[in-house]
Amino acid sequence: MGAKLRVYKRRIRSVTATKKITKAMEMIAASRVVKAQRQVAASTPYASELTRAVTAVATGSNTQHPLTTEVEQPTRAALLLITSDRGLAGGYSSNVIKAAEQLTERLKAEGKEVDAYIVGRKGVSYYSFRERKVVESWTGFTDSPTYADAKAIAAPLIEAVQRDTAEGGVDELHIVTTEFISMMTQTAIDDRLLPLSLDKAEESEEPSKDEILPLFDFEPSAEDVLDALLPRYVESRIYNALLQAAASKHAATRRAMKSATDNAEDLIKSLSRLANAARQAEITQEISEIVGGASALADATAGSD
Repeated sequence: MGAKLRVYKRRIRSVTATKKITKAMEMIAASRVVKAQRQVAASTPYASELTRAVTAVATGSNTQHPLTTEVEQPTRAALLLITSDRGLAGGYSSNVIKAAEQLTERLKAEGKEVDAYIVGRKGVSYYSFRERKVVESWTGFTDSPTYADAKAIAAPLIEAVQRDTAEGGVDELHIVTTEFISMMTQTAIDDRLLPLSLDKAEESEEPSKDEILPLFDFEPSAEDVLDALLPRYVESRIYNALLQAAASKHAATRRAMKSATDNAEDLIKSLSRLANAARQAEITQEISEIVGGASALADATAGSD
């Protein structure tokens, strides 16, 4: 009985130590997600306005630019998957990887080859384990991405879009990331960055192309303006996606660590009850042994008299 009590006490000490770790990780994630939220809020207006500017130039000119012109029969697409470098975030990475798999199947069903570009060790490990080809990967900064990281990612992607498919180029660029909606809700999404889709602009209340043309003069030319704006458009969209993913990851980590801390507290309570029961049983047994010994001693004394 004493050995059983020692086992319970040892498990309680172990779970208590684990609880301290998960609680600390929860607090760290909570502080980081606030910073990430501020960065998302600061970067989103720039990305949105830059998108509107590029859309205005694309719809306000007759220039056939490779980054805005739809290919009649696209045969190759690039997929940028943004995952995490670390785990302990619940289903964060698995959800975005699942979304990337669904997009890949959809693109292949349309007859397109898919070139994978991966951000984060989780995504790299997933593709490496399945021996899938990865054109390029980036790791080590997913918790706190910078604009320089976004530029490094955007450069080969823009180059691939501008290159001919016969030389390894792509016709489309898709991104799969996690959108931060709230502390409790983060959703894996996929979006096509290039060619720039003008359907939404046409469906909105924006002025039509015929109304826009007289309003703009392009210097030195609309094509040069697009050459300057589109790389910044891709960089800003990727940077915003990295920040959204980082905020989502920290929120998922906070939620997972809080759940782990709560489970540890419940387990400690359960083990404490079992330890108390074992201790009570041990005391009861000791009392029974003392009473039994005293009774036997009394009977022996009475028999000798």
